[in-house]
Amino acid sequence: MPTLNIHHAENLTLLSRWPDASFELVYIDPPFNTGRDQSRRRLKTVRDDDGDRTGFGGRRYRTEEIGRQAFADAFDDYLAFLEPRLREAHRLLTPTGSLMLHLDFREVHYAKVLLDGIFGRDSFVNEIIWSYDYGGRSKKRWSPKHDNILWYARTPDDYTYRYDDIDRIPYMAPGLVGPEKAARGKTPTDSWWHTIVSPTGKERTGYPTQKPLGILERIIRVHSDPGDTVLDFFAGSGTTGEAALKHDRSAVLVDENPEAIEVMVERLARFEPMVHHEDDRRASA
Repeated sequence: MPTLNIHHAENLTLLSRWPDASFELVYIDPPFNTGRDQSRRRLKTVRDDDGDRTGFGGRRYRTEEIGRQAFADAFDDYLAFLEPRLREAHRLLTPTGSLMLHLDFREVHYAKVLLDGIFGRDSFVNEIIWSYDYGGRSKKRWSPKHDNILWYARTPDDYTYRYDDIDRIPYMAPGLVGPEKAARGKTPTDSWWHTIVSPTGKERTGYPTQKPLGILERIIRVHSDPGDTVLDFFAGSGTTGEAALKHDRSAVLVDENPEAIEVMVERLARFEPMVHHEDDRRASA
């Protein structure tokens, strides 16, 4: 039976307590070092004849702020912050395990050099580009609308990759491939097109930098087996946990932000998580 453990802790301290080869998949989405605070407001709309918004059928609504989440995203030495955590991730992976490091254009190139040194260049498998189309457009450069996910295998040429569990996507020109292939669809390449979490959708938790469930479901289905345990030690809104439990994997989620813990506990309540706090020295994977 898959289990869910949520740890409110400073991740490096906690990781160092766990034994080698504890996890089959490590996915992390650390701060991107944007140089600014990341914040989001949580809003709700309430029927109000004097409200400032008009909805379906001409009904009037007002908007109320019900919460706000934020964290600082600026580092004097980002790689010095990241390196010991990546070394722990390497140690904690099983021999057939994989690391997925999710960053963007600001630091991904430096992080790849760092990971080459930790895992070995032969362990680099893919750079996955997640493309989306949302937000403003720059008038001074091509607007950056993608993230980068670096995939490193603990052991080169011996890693979990469940090809038959890859979700298929439509052909762009189905008339060129015939009806059978068009009906089956094709497997994605290393460039993934997926919308961000809708600001008004049911999936939205209000947590800054929340990643789409669809991205994590694809990663977890393909890069782990049912019954495996997935680790995310920058867990944020808990998307990794939801994706893992939906697909019969256990998950261990770690974050030091109390607002993240609050969001995860509420979001993942149906999975009956065990919640540990950093002063609990008995916490284990």
